[in-house]
Amino acid sequence: MSNHIDHERTRDASSETNSERPVYCCRICQLEADGRRRATDPSSTTEPPHSSEHTNHDRTGETTTEPGSTDEHAHHNPEAEPGHSHAHTGEGEHDHDAHDQGADVHEGRHEDHAAHTDHTGHEQMFRRRFWVSLVLSVPVIFFSEFIQDVFGYTAPSFPGSVWITPVLSVVIFAYGGVPFLSMARTELENREPGMMMLISLAITVAFVYSIASLFLEGTTPFFWELVTLIDIMLLGHWMEMRSVRQASGALDELAKLMPDTAERVTESGDTEEVPVDELSEDDVVLVRPGASVPADGEVAEGESSVDESMITGESRSVGKEPGSEVVAGTVNQDGSLRIRITKTGEETTLAGIMRLVDEARQSKSRTQLLADRAAGWLFYVALAVAGITAVAWIVAVGFNIGVLERVVTVLVIACPHALGLAVPLVVAINTSTAAQNGMLIRDRIAMEESRNLDTVMFDKTGTLTKGEQGVVDVETAGDWSEERVFEIAAGVEGDSEHMIARAIRDAAEEREVQRASVSNFENLRGLGVRATVDGKTVHLGGPNLIEKLGIERPDDIAAFAEEAGSNAQTIIYLVHDESEIAAAFALADVIREESRQAIEALHGMGIEVAMLTGDSEDVARAVSEELGIDQYFAEVLPEEKDTKVERLQSEGKFVAMVGDGVNDAPALTRADVGIAIGSGTDVAIESGDIILVDNNPVDVVRLIRLSKASYRKMQENLVWATGYNVFALPLAAGILAPIGILLSPAIGAVFMSLSTIIVAINARRLGNVDLSLPA
Repeated sequence: MSNHIDHERTRDASSETNSERPVYCCRICQLEADGRRRATDPSSTTEPPHSSEHTNHDRTGETTTEPGSTDEHAHHNPEAEPGHSHAHTGEGEHDHDAHDQGADVHEGRHEDHAAHTDHTGHEQMFRRRFWVSLVLSVPVIFFSEFIQDVFGYTAPSFPGSVWITPVLSVVIFAYGGVPFLSMARTELENREPGMMMLISLAITVAFVYSIASLFLEGTTPFFWELVTLIDIMLLGHWMEMRSVRQASGALDELAKLMPDTAERVTESGDTEEVPVDELSEDDVVLVRPGASVPADGEVAEGESSVDESMITGESRSVGKEPGSEVVAGTVNQDGSLRIRITKTGEETTLAGIMRLVDEARQSKSRTQLLADRAAGWLFYVALAVAGITAVAWIVAVGFNIGVLERVVTVLVIACPHALGLAVPLVVAINTSTAAQNGMLIRDRIAMEESRNLDTVMFDKTGTLTKGEQGVVDVETAGDWSEERVFEIAAGVEGDSEHMIARAIRDAAEEREVQRASVSNFENLRGLGVRATVDGKTVHLGGPNLIEKLGIERPDDIAAFAEEAGSNAQTIIYLVHDESEIAAAFALADVIREESRQAIEALHGMGIEVAMLTGDSEDVARAVSEELGIDQYFAEVLPEEKDTKVERLQSEGKFVAMVGDGVNDAPALTRADVGIAIGSGTDVAIESGDIILVDNNPVDVVRLIRLSKASYRKMQENLVWATGYNVFALPLAAGILAPIGILLSPAIGAVFMSLSTIIVAINARRLGNVDLSLPA
């Protein structure tokens, strides 16, 4: 129970990374960041890599740490590292003249978000080196004596032809192999040996032996296997970077939503085209149909509908009129709008979403920590197996080229690429999919644990309900029709902004009823309103009005009012000609239709639903019965909400809290998973582990489904990656040699690359998961 009830638990928005060090979507990004960190702080080469990080505690009491900065480029000193000649421009272009020291792995354009989120440079580098190495490998393979013997041909001989193979092999090793060697050096300096050291050991052993064999009698070089191995490793990394880039495209897609320029309205009323970054608060911009909103603001003039699907995940358009808020990156559809800017740049909602997406990609789950440990141990397992393999083969057949082939094959086939990619790629796709569906992850562990929820507690007002009054029922008296009473009531309420007036007008509009013409409108303090309709005096008000007028209620109206009162609904009477009750309207906080769908879906998943509210017992019971809620807490004071969550946790339940207000913040923090409705207050959002951009309870169901699907993909990938190594290592060592089955280093590289590609393909299937509810 200790993981449920932690009275001292707090969440700091600036200390949200749940890892011993930041997580990177690929090994290359991590090694680059480590290299930049050492360039900034030379002392870090002699200290553990976490020494500069501060400690915080996540919800389960585990010790976690966070880097001091998430902007790796901000600390990069290009002169502190030999061989780097970076010329930084405003666009983030890099000069890669010195990539033999490994800077090559970080080329290309980098936008404003953290550098490791853009894999275009990595992909281009591996692609270029692969094609160059492949072209140079053709003559190496063609002039190889082994290949000539196998295929029965004789390569042409001419002065210097014997040097074609070794010279080109040296070039390929220096050009195609240097990224692996450079990153292996970083692993060694970090005291974290991994896949790059295994690859480097394999190609270095093959290279050194082949060069030495040129000068030693009785030995045969295997340059063709060396270059083939490098080619396949480059191809595998190219494909890996391509998969990671495609999976990590959420930030790029969000960045594309922002226009480059905006039409700013001048004092004379004309417009001028200016860069978006020149906009400031209180500027007015013109947004034409089809154009994107350049900054957060408020509609000053015009009416239109706006596509907010890229922000909320909801496909429906949202009507906008003067006073409506609009969000940067959304697309205007119908009419032109003049928008007064309220937030620009990093303060906009879109910028905040991008920060949350990036932070989510940099936080680690428990599964990621497990995979990291397994990948770390695999290096030592591979070395041990390689050593045992060498000894066993030397004892069995003596030292020869076959022994080296077995050792190199073991080192190559054991590279933990698949294991290292199994979780980060799923995390990247999970984050992208969540963002595209209006779900922003602030806490990776909370997202992973959402699959285990057995209880979801909703705050009532503004979450299960709309938080505003609406007409839920109407009872007419005598010969009065429902259409006529709504015509009169909507006309009497006119343009009043009182919540009851708005509710009656909205109900009339839903029924497509026209308002009656009225005159002599008068507000009766404490009673209601009065007006003249068709020459008759009409009153609209509550029970006090009926008592004041001394009117007797018909039996059907009285019964209706009594039933509505038992459900804690507000009754408004329409009185015609000061003597006749024409109708009674029952008003209540309107329940969202999506709430019913969400609760039905949660019950279908075996999850219990609870509700808490500050409203009376009658109101809570009525809402609970209508929605089929399993348990409710009524008349809960703001300071008591978190104790209700704790009470459920004390019963052994794993609880999510869904809320949208200031009063919900303690409960969101107390819950095992805090889910904040995006339209709520800043405090609620800061207190939530996951933010729902749209006010839709169905998104809670989608969240749980995505969590379950993501965890399933992680498990599948880990099982595959682990099973691959259990099967492949003995095979590489030559366990099937007695029956004539031996793997060459090149075939081992193919196996390793295929295992990584399979993991990548399986992870990318997560993007196709169906999060919709059954019809």
